[in-house]
Amino acid sequence: MASLSLQDALKDFLNKSKLKSGIQAVQIEEIWEEIMGKTIAKYTDSIKIIGQTLYISSTVAPLKNELLYQKEIIIERVNKELGENVINKVVIN
Repeated sequence: MASLSLQDALKDFLNKSKLKSGIQAVQIEEIWEEIMGKTIAKYTDSIKIIGQTLYISSTVAPLKNELLYQKEIIIERVNKELGENVINKVVIN
Protein backbone atom coordinates (compact mmCIF):
# COMPACT_ATOMS: atom_id res chain seq x y z
CA MET A 1 0.00 0.00 0.00
CA ALA A 2 1.45 3.35 -1.03
CA SER A 3 1.63 6.03 1.62
CA LEU A 4 0.87 9.68 0.96
CA SER A 5 2.01 12.67 2.93
CA LEU A 6 -0.74 14.64 4.63
CA GLN A 7 -0.18 17.49 2.17
CA ASP A 8 -0.55 15.16 -0.84
CA ALA A 9 -3.63 13.54 0.67
CA LEU A 10 -5.27 16.94 1.23
CA LYS A 11 -4.43 18.09 -2.32
CA ASP A 12 -5.91 14.88 -3.70
CA PHE A 13 -9.06 15.33 -1.60
CA LEU A 14 -9.49 18.96 -2.67
CA ASN A 15 -8.98 18.13 -6.33
CA LYS A 16 -11.84 15.63 -6.12
CA SER A 17 -14.18 17.72 -3.95
CA LYS A 18 -16.41 20.71 -4.65
CA LEU A 19 -14.61 22.69 -1.95
CA LYS A 20 -11.64 23.50 -4.17
CA SER A 21 -13.08 26.60 -5.88
CA GLY A 22 -14.25 28.02 -2.55
CA ILE A 23 -10.83 27.54 -1.01
CA GLN A 24 -9.16 29.07 -4.05
CA ALA A 25 -11.50 32.08 -3.84
CA VAL A 26 -10.44 32.58 -0.22
CA GLN A 27 -6.79 32.29 -1.26
CA ILE A 28 -7.33 34.93 -3.94
CA GLU A 29 -9.06 37.26 -1.48
CA GLU A 30 -6.12 36.92 0.90
CA ILE A 31 -3.56 37.86 -1.78
CA TRP A 32 -5.75 40.23 -3.84
CA GLU A 33 -3.97 43.32 -2.51
CA GLU A 34 -0.58 41.82 -3.45
CA ILE A 35 -1.82 40.89 -6.91
CA MET A 36 -3.68 44.10 -7.81
CA GLY A 37 -2.53 46.76 -5.35
CA LYS A 38 -4.08 48.55 -2.37
CA THR A 39 -6.44 50.85 -4.26
CA ILE A 40 -8.06 48.12 -6.33
CA ALA A 41 -8.27 45.80 -3.31
CA LYS A 42 -9.88 48.54 -1.21
CA TYR A 43 -12.74 49.05 -3.68
CA THR A 44 -13.29 45.41 -4.63
CA ASP A 45 -16.51 44.25 -2.97
CA SER A 46 -16.28 40.50 -3.60
CA ILE A 47 -14.40 37.80 -5.48
CA LYS A 48 -15.93 34.45 -6.45
CA ILE A 49 -14.83 31.52 -8.57
CA ILE A 50 -17.44 29.51 -10.43
CA GLY A 51 -15.95 26.86 -12.66
CA GLN A 52 -12.92 28.51 -14.24
CA THR A 53 -14.41 32.01 -14.14
CA LEU A 54 -13.35 34.67 -11.64
CA TYR A 55 -16.18 37.08 -10.76
CA ILE A 56 -15.08 40.45 -9.39
CA SER A 57 -17.67 42.85 -7.94
CA SER A 58 -17.26 46.56 -7.33
CA THR A 59 -19.62 49.51 -7.14
CA VAL A 60 -16.94 51.96 -8.32
CA ALA A 61 -17.47 52.59 -12.04
CA PRO A 62 -13.92 53.80 -12.87
CA LEU A 63 -12.47 50.72 -11.15
CA LYS A 64 -14.78 48.43 -13.11
CA ASN A 65 -13.63 50.11 -16.32
CA GLU A 66 -9.96 49.69 -15.35
CA LEU A 67 -10.49 46.01 -14.49
CA LEU A 68 -12.13 45.42 -17.87
CA TYR A 69 -8.88 46.45 -19.55
CA GLN A 70 -6.80 44.27 -17.22
CA LYS A 71 -8.62 40.94 -17.60
CA GLU A 72 -5.66 39.10 -19.17
CA ILE A 73 -3.26 40.48 -16.55
CA ILE A 74 -5.63 39.41 -13.76
CA ILE A 75 -5.83 35.87 -15.20
CA GLU A 76 -2.03 35.63 -15.46
CA ARG A 77 -1.39 36.97 -11.95
CA VAL A 78 -4.04 34.86 -10.22
CA ASN A 79 -2.95 31.66 -11.96
CA LYS A 80 0.69 32.38 -11.15
CA GLU A 81 -0.08 32.95 -7.46
CA LEU A 82 -2.20 29.80 -7.23
CA GLY A 83 0.46 27.78 -9.03
CA GLU A 84 -1.91 26.32 -11.60
CA ASN A 85 -4.25 27.39 -14.40
CA VAL A 86 -7.41 27.83 -12.37
CA ILE A 87 -8.90 30.88 -14.10
CA ASN A 88 -9.50 31.29 -17.83
CA LYS A 89 -12.14 34.03 -17.76
CA VAL A 90 -12.84 37.17 -15.70
CA VAL A 91 -16.27 38.77 -15.32
CA ILE A 92 -16.56 42.25 -13.80
CA ASN A 93 -19.86 43.07 -12.03
